[in-house]
Amino acid sequence: MRCLSELSDGFFIPLLFKSFFMKFQFMFILFFFTIYVSSGQIANGDFDWWNNIHGWEPGDPGWRNWMKITPGYLGPNALPVPEVKKGIIGKGTEMEITFSNHFNTEDPTQDLSARFLIPFANNRIAIEMYGVVFEHFAFSKEIRDERYARDRDGKGNAVGDFYFSTLIQVIKDRKFPNTLFRFATKTASGNQLEAARYTDSPGYFTDLSFSREFNQKVSGTIRPFAMIGFYCWQTNDELNLQNDAFLYGLGIDYLKNNWLFSASCSGYSGYKDEHDKPMQLNFDMRKDLGKTALRFRYNYGLRDWKYKTIRISFIWKWERNEEFN
Repeated sequence: MRCLSELSDGFFIPLLFKSFFMKFQFMFILFFFTIYVSSGQIANGDFDWWNNIHGWEPGDPGWRNWMKITPGYLGPNALPVPEVKKGIIGKGTEMEITFSNHFNTEDPTQDLSARFLIPFANNRIAIEMYGVVFEHFAFSKEIRDERYARDRDGKGNAVGDFYFSTLIQVIKDRKFPNTLFRFATKTASGNQLEAARYTDSPGYFTDLSFSREFNQKVSGTIRPFAMIGFYCWQTNDELNLQNDAFLYGLGIDYLKNNWLFSASCSGYSGYKDEHDKPMQLNFDMRKDLGKTALRFRYNYGLRDWKYKTIRISFIWKWERNEEFN
């Protein structure tokens, strides 16, 4: 009897496992078949509205070729004007978390972004990494059709592009103005191209920034600054696969008692004349509080970037000697 019981157990358990596996396998296949059929229905049928609006017919170029990869036809974070550098690298490592609200009656957008700045070699070189971690958007039907977007209701979330830049302090505290070289690359990590939020393509920019400080013990420090450079990004134009732009910025800082007040104008000018010449005014206020800092920024779009943006940041700071000694 014991042998029979062991034999039956030895036969029953593999049989039970085999039956469970076959049922699981069937459900697994059914699940992915349902997804496949559903995605096929969406691809073939649910975009008839887009085809009708834009007159697309079988044999025409795909929908990506209809879109315009320029700042005036994309979301506020797709091809933003780079932040103006001021000829110097900061004194320590910084981590910055920023909440931004982009005001536009046709395309209100909110996002959360992060930035890391890590200087080394006695602050002669630094690495900067930043990008939009999360974006929420809700654009109108008019914006949807103008941008050839395929997100029918215009509402959703996105993840932004990641930027990686190298900063090199060329000149500092000499007769010639402080000079900083920057080379930055834009990855294609952003999604939601179909909603015209990000480009799904790489890019890069490089620039030189200059500044000169005029110190007044009683009234504070005044620091005028300027930036010139080159901005390049990939497009979907088969004849011109990239857009090249002149990058520029000009502004002034006022510093006193750990306060910074800054105003500048910046932008870049592409050559394709497809709303690819964004220009904006920038206002920046920062208060340093020991190992932390608070920052408030306001960006006002003047041309080809139709947003008024408020940014609120919290910054953590680490002095290099505290971090590495």
